[in-house]
Amino acid sequence: MPKDGGVSSHTHTQEQLDHYANQHNPNNDAYQADLDNHADQLNPNNDKYQEKDKE
Repeated sequence: MPKDGGVSSHTHTQEQLDHYANQHNPNNDAYQADLDNHADQLNPNNDKYQEKDKE
């Protein structure tokens, strides 16, 4: 296993390696989308991720 927390080409396909690289590259749209989604979920003013009232 790599010391820096990456993924191994011995256990993952090239497509999986590419997806991992894209999600961890700040210049990639997938990276920004992940950050945006995370921020949206943590934002208490975002109605899209509000918990429904249980009545």
